[in-house]
Amino acid sequence: MNLHLFFNHDLGSSDTTLKLWRGKSCVQTFVGHSDTVRGLAAMSSLGILSASHDGSIRLWALSGEVLMEMVGHTSIVYSVDSHLSGLVVSGSEDCSAKIWKDGVCVQSIEHPGCIWDAKFLDNGDIVTACSDGVIRIWTSHQDKIADSLELESYASQISQYKRSRKRVGGLKLEDLPGLEALQVPGTSDGQTKVIREGDNGVAYAWNLREQKWDKIGEVVDGPDDNMKRPLLDGIEYDYVFDVDIGDGEPIRKLPYNRSENPYATADKWLLKENLPIAYRQQIVEFILQNSGQKNFNLDSSFRDPYTGSSAYIPGEPSSLSAVPAKPTFKHIPKKGMLVFDAAQFDGILKKITEFNNALLSDPEKQKLSMTEPELSRLGAIVKILKDTSHYHCSKFADIDVALLLKLLNSWPLAMIFPVIDILRTSVLHPDWATLLVKHVEAENDVVMETIKKVTKDPAIPANLLTSIRAVTNLFKNSCYYNWLHKNCSEILDAFSSCYSSPNKNLQLSYSTLILNYSVLLIERKDEQGQSQVLSAALEIAEEENVDVDSKFRALVAIGSLMLEGLVRRIALELDVESIAKAAKASKEAKIAEIGADIEVLTRKS
Repeated sequence: MNLHLFFNHDLGSSDTTLKLWRGKSCVQTFVGHSDTVRGLAAMSSLGILSASHDGSIRLWALSGEVLMEMVGHTSIVYSVDSHLSGLVVSGSEDCSAKIWKDGVCVQSIEHPGCIWDAKFLDNGDIVTACSDGVIRIWTSHQDKIADSLELESYASQISQYKRSRKRVGGLKLEDLPGLEALQVPGTSDGQTKVIREGDNGVAYAWNLREQKWDKIGEVVDGPDDNMKRPLLDGIEYDYVFDVDIGDGEPIRKLPYNRSENPYATADKWLLKENLPIAYRQQIVEFILQNSGQKNFNLDSSFRDPYTGSSAYIPGEPSSLSAVPAKPTFKHIPKKGMLVFDAAQFDGILKKITEFNNALLSDPEKQKLSMTEPELSRLGAIVKILKDTSHYHCSKFADIDVALLLKLLNSWPLAMIFPVIDILRTSVLHPDWATLLVKHVEAENDVVMETIKKVTKDPAIPANLLTSIRAVTNLFKNSCYYNWLHKNCSEILDAFSSCYSSPNKNLQLSYSTLILNYSVLLIERKDEQGQSQVLSAALEIAEEENVDVDSKFRALVAIGSLMLEGLVRRIALELDVESIAKAAKASKEAKIAEIGADIEVLTRKS
């Protein structure tokens, strides 16, 4: 089988996905990372590993599901690799190579610089390539470990590197004077001085009466800096700037440390925010002006580890022409599908058992009840569904699907909701998806019949909620897409009353269904279907009694359809501009942000 995996990206940006190819055809898109995907590796018999700018490593099944996420790095992860032993190694900009076992970090190896690459050798040793220009081999074999002198030398390198990066009160530790500074008498009582002692900054105060320096203690923030360093995403920086791009765009956060190359910071930030490279020089000048680095000299030795290119220097010729600025958006277009995967399996199974006992005790309905073997099989189904870490290898039998469909078809309407809830969770399993799709595409489509049955007035709220979430979860696996597309109009009509329901969970479920359909129908280029979804989303957006999350998802659907779909003109005719303005004026930040996104689209030629 000729399968190839590539990052999916274009010049100057990245769409955060991976794609699996057979020849020239893309057979699977992997959606989950929130930033650029930088490294890939195969993991024997399990799937594919990916390393991302979002700081995480993910293990994917070939069918597209995330099997495991490894989080522990504090910066970009450049590389990842696996070994037959099951171990995983990753290299990061946070100057560490981390070793993972079953998703847990079991060791972190410090380096005197960024780790551009990390790979396993066949014998289990690890090779790392560091930004200090040195390749190192790490081993667990005692007879291969370096001698004590080399180990001491490396420990010294690490210490020096840390010291060169450590800051005390906004100053580099290495810029502080040493103990010799205490030989110079103070000039006034209480005068303070911070000196370097080992890897720490220590404050002393001048004792005028005794003519000596008294030790105060270790300095964290510095003698004249009582403010804590700003945090962004849990990481401390010297500065976190608010950047206003203008044109109704939301304010963005730009983190910066004075020890960094501002051009490298600008490049990384523009890539993360998906902004045009044309903003680069403006961002650099903004950084320098607001950090007080007017006399900054660019380190000409800076090189991108992948392209080998130097940083851009103003005034020097560039091989890249400026990219014209274009609108960028905070929340659109929506990529990937949302699902409802949380489940109280024990409670669901308990309710089904309770209903089954009620059927057994009713002579007229006894024949509808499950037999002991069927109850046992249902318990086995739930056990498989609980074990999400083995979704990539666990299997169902066709009789499992048939059992659930039988219950959907035969059980009384008032008892059906826990069965639908089992269906809601089971459709997320890749093997179940393969089996179920044969049934839903058959003439006797039990799933569609169930939707019609549970949405008839007067509908039971529990049936409505579980069924709309079950349909929403079908978007998880692409094998359902043809069925979802074919039945789009009927499904949306069936659940259309949910948007005005006082039940907030129903509202959110309906908005999520609408949002998923917007993504699918944009991909399918179905203008008629997009129009129906747009109309439904506009109804939600205009409804006053809709909760924030439901309204937000509807607005994201509207924005995505206008940006990438075929219905922008229709949206304008339906006065989407008023909806955008109302949203932009909202006190809820994310509603205001998506309102600003849509408002930009109303002005777009």
